[in-house]
Amino acid sequence: MTFASRYDFVLLFDVKDGNPNGDPDAGNMPRLDAETGHGLVTDVSLKRKVRNYVGLVNECTPPHDIYIKEKGVLERTHRAAYEAIGATGELADEAGKDDKKKAKRKGSEDSVRKAREWICKNFFDVRTFGAVMSTGVNCGQVRGPVQMTFARSIEPIVASEHSITRMAVASEKEAEAQDGDNRTMGRKHTVPYGLYRSHGFVSAFLAKQTGFGADDLELFFKALEGMFEHDRSAARGQMATRGLYVFKHDSELGNAHSHSLFDRLAVVPNDSETPARDFGDYEVTFDGAPVNIWDEVKAAPGVTLIRRC
Repeated sequence: MTFASRYDFVLLFDVKDGNPNGDPDAGNMPRLDAETGHGLVTDVSLKRKVRNYVGLVNECTPPHDIYIKEKGVLERTHRAAYEAIGATGELADEAGKDDKKKAKRKGSEDSVRKAREWICKNFFDVRTFGAVMSTGVNCGQVRGPVQMTFARSIEPIVASEHSITRMAVASEKEAEAQDGDNRTMGRKHTVPYGLYRSHGFVSAFLAKQTGFGADDLELFFKALEGMFEHDRSAARGQMATRGLYVFKHDSELGNAHSHSLFDRLAVVPNDSETPARDFGDYEVTFDGAPVNIWDEVKAAPGVTLIRRC
């Protein structure tokens, strides 16, 4: 089932005594805007959690299989697509030796189109976020209807570093080097508290091209609401979705600029002198008034604001 509305949304989530998105190039410290000190969480990290949620609740079965999954090999999926559409003769292993490189990289225009459509039909994340699928066996590329921004903390965060102790070593060699004292030291990074905000966009035009339907949209929103409930780890502390504010437009093209709608949704601390340590330390308003869960507010002519959680 298709839909004929543009959607813009604001996602609020928080972290307490955890690291929401470590930077491997900085010793896994929480990501920061170096100029302002605000915390950052990449769109890739958020999409990973959506993929994990959808894969978990649907057991990675078509039409909700996941293209980018842990330990996945993308070319295997590309080959499976060619086999499913009956184009095995164009696979590299089936081509002549002289044509092997050419067959592996290109494929016929018709086969690429059919393979792309097959992957969109079977893989939720491709028809949602899009993908470049030209690695190895060529299945083309897809521009996804759903896009998300980096999440940025409402206020500057403090990145704390802690020493931790493990009362064991990994090998006999380490035990000998420790001379009987098998304790090893490590480091752990946390944010005492941070409330993060991300913006997202859903295009009805691109949804038609990938087959992203109304059921997929509802599943995506449910994933944003519940993705942290199934992504627990000691490193991430307490994380939770605190608000999902959806602007639904009456038309595919949209009835207002997204930035003008986002600007009217304000998140401000209740007490500017005391560091925030809980979501209750903030107030979320639209045009100065609170938005309750399940409320529908007329945000602009042809635009309805819905708070889902």
